[in-house]
Amino acid sequence: MLDPQITTVLFDLDGTLLPMELEKFTNTYFGLLAKKAAPFGFQPEPLVAAVWKGTKAMVKNDGTETNDKRFWDTFAGEMGEEVLQLRPVFDGFYANEFHGAKAACEENPLARRAIDGLKAKGYDVILATNPIFPLVGVETRLSWVGLRPEDFSYITAYENSTTCKPNLAYYAEILRKTGKRPQECLMVGNDATEDTAALEQGIGVYLVTDCLLNPKGRDISGLPQGTFAAFLEFAGV
Repeated sequence: MLDPQITTVLFDLDGTLLPMELEKFTNTYFGLLAKKAAPFGFQPEPLVAAVWKGTKAMVKNDGTETNDKRFWDTFAGEMGEEVLQLRPVFDGFYANEFHGAKAACEENPLARRAIDGLKAKGYDVILATNPIFPLVGVETRLSWVGLRPEDFSYITAYENSTTCKPNLAYYAEILRKTGKRPQECLMVGNDATEDTAALEQGIGVYLVTDCLLNPKGRDISGLPQGTFAAFLEFAGV
């Protein structure tokens, strides 16, 4: 049962609402992106390396500029300024060809039940996915589990965020922009590093174990945890 103080549930997307094996998904995603970029003269290896460098730049972002600016400045620094003219092509990729990466993910028929059930009980629901993708890419991934951006009161994407998980400032930014207090929020995620960082902002955490990520071997024994189905029971929906 949720703590009576809780008014708002923050959900991670990849590995939580959307079950996936991260490496398989990443490899599929990059393969599709390389295919899309090939007609424009980009070779797969330097393209993927530049995307990774841009992603790392976003993860290190310190709140001084949006993640999308940090990504594109870094990406253009690797690939050349002319790549900035192709941003609409990349946005088109996330709306279209990116759907091919659904094959690397699993179904979650309980995702809709979780969101609708919580909202029916009066909870506010936020999508706290690591903001390293454009909103269109978030929308595409949500569609794979039958959800839409309108299902959430707030979504973090690279256009509206200036930090990333596991930076504590990421959670502070959500609280500031939504007017929430930490004690009224619960973070539901599958990453024992990125999602449990919310604890240091005073936000409670429930770890979903279906696709649990704990590369640092952290002791998570004291945290509420279980399968996604178990979370529904925990939340009473």
